[in-house]
Amino acid sequence: MDKEKRNIQTLATTQSKYLSDILDIEDVKEFKSLIPELKDTWKKKQVFRTETEMRFSVLSDNKYPTRAAKYWQCVREQSTYLDNLMTLSFDYRRNDAKITWLEKKIDKEEDEYKKTKYEIDLDEARFAKASMEKVAKHRMREIKMWSKLKGEFNDGSFNDKDVNDHQLESYGMQYYEKSKTLNEHSDQNEVFNVMGQLQSLQRIKKSGELKNNTEKKKQLTQDDKPRTDYP
Repeated sequence: MDKEKRNIQTLATTQSKYLSDILDIEDVKEFKSLIPELKDTWKKKQVFRTETEMRFSVLSDNKYPTRAAKYWQCVREQSTYLDNLMTLSFDYRRNDAKITWLEKKIDKEEDEYKKTKYEIDLDEARFAKASMEKVAKHRMREIKMWSKLKGEFNDGSFNDKDVNDHQLESYGMQYYEKSKTLNEHSDQNEVFNVMGQLQSLQRIKKSGELKNNTEKKKQLTQDDKPRTDYP
């Protein structure tokens, strides 16, 4: 079954007879001769990011300087691709319903113009189906890859239950590295933004206000629990 999914050779062969309307005869011949190669191109063309791109571009060390920062970005990326895959599944179901509807309309339609229009819509819907299957395969590939990277970065050295826990340290390192790139030629708005956030992070860390707020929340939670020490 997987072999048939995402296979556009039949679609390309079928569609080639209509290309004579927009291409010269020689170009149509060339297209037909290239169909096996185009099938291979379709099969191996890049969709979304490779593992290399995930590691050096998405999870760049200057933006995500700690294992925790990289882990939590993996969580965000994986969540996004899960949402996209689920949304795509709904579009796929609608398109499948459209294909079924069009096939029935073609069988019953007697008007030649309407029948031709339905046939065009059906070819388009079948191409859309192949495209969706390819996108779904690569969305799943990314979901699995983000899972692999999450496991790689999660070495037990940080809190993997609360994203807030690592951010003071990770953002502090990130903005410190950003500050090192500033010079007398830097845009003043950029300097103001970077230095302002870096100074805020340093102040928050020095004051311990995040820790204090956490302790207060824990205390409030404990105080809210029903007492069991009554006589």
